[in-house]
Amino acid sequence: MRQAIPPPSDSGDAAVSAALAVASRQYGMVSWAQARGAGLTHDDIRRLLRGGWGRPYPQVYWTRAPTNTSEPAVRLRAAVMAAQLALGPYSFAGGETAARLWDMQGLKRWDGREMHMVIPALGAQRHIRGIHLHSWDTEPEEVTTIGDGIRVTDPGRSLRDTLLRVDRDTAVCLMDSCLNQGLITDEDTERLERANRGRRGCVRVREWWPLADGRAQSALETRVRLVCTDGGLAPTELQRRFTDGHGRLIGIVDFWWEHLGLIGEADGIGPHSTPQALARDRERQNALQLWHPHVRVVRFTWQDLQRPEYILATVARAGR
Repeated sequence: MRQAIPPPSDSGDAAVSAALAVASRQYGMVSWAQARGAGLTHDDIRRLLRGGWGRPYPQVYWTRAPTNTSEPAVRLRAAVMAAQLALGPYSFAGGETAARLWDMQGLKRWDGREMHMVIPALGAQRHIRGIHLHSWDTEPEEVTTIGDGIRVTDPGRSLRDTLLRVDRDTAVCLMDSCLNQGLITDEDTERLERANRGRRGCVRVREWWPLADGRAQSALETRVRLVCTDGGLAPTELQRRFTDGHGRLIGIVDFWWEHLGLIGEADGIGPHSTPQALARDRERQNALQLWHPHVRVVRFTWQDLQRPEYILATVARAGR
């Protein structure tokens, strides 16, 4: 017969409050050692697990359940904190997980499970299900802290580790995003490429750096640009400014082909697809065609990337 768990005592309530105070500074996460340090007993923790706490990893507990309605960035940080608590004080986020923490654009949407963590000189460290452990040789100055105690590789190190693990188009998206956000500068690229020499995949990545352009403002823009460049129709200019007859700015367009008299726009899903944004886009396009009647406009979406030949044919035909 299963033994009943007694209700908490007054001292137990104080211990729960102390543990929750620790968790509040760690995105709702608390370790076994921290819980015990707060005064919780084995029975207290068993009771809390039955009453709403969860256990993402052995000896790590969440005190409030991460939900799909939470901000993705908050859910990611909570997951990284749980992994840190499970792996110990020498662990930190790296690779794709670090790239997401820095909001680099271009990776697939996080599935809520896959975590990439680093423990230098991994050795005999045990593996934990759901965590991809890496033993990359990382300098202390390449690791920093963000938010409430999230340990992560700095932007440059996060980028160069991730580049070795992805395809060309994703890599250029990440490079563009880092440059556009100011996470790295053009001057950093040679240093990062040189730092990766000797690592598996470094030769192919070296050929991708010249394709990076910090003027790209989204992964969709980058991917459309790469399709056009591969097809011999590289845009003449990115983020081209157009003005009216009085010199006032009408708008800034994603792509401009000078020899074709053609504007290209990448229409992604997000804030720019709201009714208000769509209305502004129509108003801007009307103004462009009023003041620049010989200019044509083509627009591309994520779905169009499934048909690169369509993108190339549209650019070629529209410019005639």
